[in-house]
This record gives sequence, C-alpha cells and structure tokens, in this order.
Amino acid sequence: MRDLNYNHLRYFWAVAHEGSLTRAAAHMNLSQSALSVQIQKLEHQVGHPLFERVGRNLVLTEAGRIALDYADTVFKAGDELLSTLKGRPVASRQVLRVGALTTLSRNFQLEFLRPLVDRSDVELIVRSGNMRDLLAQLEAHTVDVVLANSTAPQDARSSLRNHLLNEQPVSLVGRPRTDERTFRFPEDLRTEPLLLPSLDSDIRVAFDRLLELAGVRPVILAEVDDMAMLRLLAREREGVTLVPPIVVRDELEAGILVEHCRIPGVTERFYAIVAKRQFPNQLLLEVLNFDKTGIPKPT
Repeated sequence: MRDLNYNHLRYFWAVAHEGSLTRAAAHMNLSQSALSVQIQKLEHQVGHPLFERVGRNLVLTEAGRIALDYADTVFKAGDELLSTLKGRPVASRQVLRVGALTTLSRNFQLEFLRPLVDRSDVELIVRSGNMRDLLAQLEAHTVDVVLANSTAPQDARSSLRNHLLNEQPVSLVGRPRTDERTFRFPEDLRTEPLLLPSLDSDIRVAFDRLLELAGVRPVILAEVDDMAMLRLLAREREGVTLVPPIVVRDELEAGILVEHCRIPGVTERFYAIVAKRQFPNQLLLEVLNFDKTGIPKPT
C-alpha cells in the first residue's frame, strides 16, 4: 500500500465536516467534480467507501467515521506541533462517545465510566436522549454505545447487540421513620403515600402486577420518568419511593433515606447497546471487558 496522500485526507476531512461537497468545494476553491475525484482516490487507497448518499445528504459510513477520527487527530497534531514549539504543549486524547437514556440512573452511568474518568488521555462525550434518537445515533456511528435499562429491538437484519451489564434489586425507600414499626409489604401500601417511576418503566410494570395480585390499590403521590427527579422527591416527600438502591446510594449511606424493603422478584437490568462494527472503539472494548474482536473476555 502506498503512503497515505494527506491532500486527499484533507479534502475528505473538509467534506466530512461540511457534510456537503458543494460547501467544501466553495471553501477550498475547487470544483465539485475535482473534489469528488480526490475523495474517490482516498476511498480506493483505503479500500472502503467513506460516504454514502442518503437523499441529498452525504453520510459517513462506519469506515468514514473511523477515518474522520484519525483525520481529526492528524490535523489536530499540526496545531499541537505549533503550540508545542510556542511553549504550549497539548496532550492528544482518545474519545469515547456515550449515549444514555435521560431517565437512567446517574450513579449507574458513573460506575460504567469510572475506569476512564481519571484518565488524562481520554475524552468522554456523554449525550442524553430517548431510546429512539440514541439508537439512530448509534447506527449513524455518532455514538459508540447506548446505556439503557431496556433492550433495543432486534430482528434478523438488526446490527444492534444488547449486553447485560448489571442487574439490581428494587426497593421501597423513604425518610427514616419516627416510630419503631417495621414496614409490611404490601399491606402498608394501602395507606402509605407512594412515589413511582412512570408506566414506561419495566420495574413499574412488574411492581403493579405484584400489587394487583395482592389486591392492593396504592395511594400514588407522583409518577416520574426521570430517576434523578424521583431521587430528589424521595428526599423531600413523605411516603415511600420505588427505586433501585443504586439510584439513592448516597442518600442511603448518609442516612437521609432508609431501605424499608426489597421487592421480591423485581429487578432492574442495565444494558450496553452496541452496533456491530468492523472497527470497534478500543476504549469501549476496554470498559466492556471485551477482546479486540468484540467478544466478552472470560471471567
């Protein structure tokens, strides 16, 4: 393979960031046809298509996303060289892009990212959103992994894979009681005010089924789809709150909240959703404890 032509790489880099041959050609004072030829030469050299056309838009392929990451590094290195020679050295860093459901426990997200948080050579980009938008970003290669508490839909054509990271118990928690009375589940829920996750939550569905079988109609104070808000309300309101203990771990350790009971047979599962990649992000393989082919290492 011949040495990489950095002029071709610069042309590709410009088109990728502009998202348009027209705009990139205008900025570089080239014709669209000449710019297109340069991109084709680079694609021929690397052996992979770098763009695909979706309607009127140019969209990066998986190989294109990898190439853009390297191109960013290459041209950033030029800036770093100038900075270094002027006495302002800048360390280069690897990047991991993480998508997380807006409603997902922040404590769980931190536990997942903890191996990378203190590394000076790593840049973490965390984006929150709903499942549909995050999975679209995953398939478009703009995030490397999606963290969720439910699985992505799969069929024979899907490139998405669900990896179970953890399974947590679910409890009723609340502020410390002034009396010595032990909480009785589910009987006390006939009168005890209750804070719940929304009906979109798997743990809410399982919990409602338990109460229905027990013939208990709870007094519901609030239904919240954001675990961070549910955590705050648990601190402020009377009654009990249905949450995985990891969500309120700090409050339990500080004694602000206490765990009244574990809910039998109800757990919350946490998943890393990834897309099958020809070029997986090495940082992602590291935090998932996978080998370089994307297969879980034996434990």
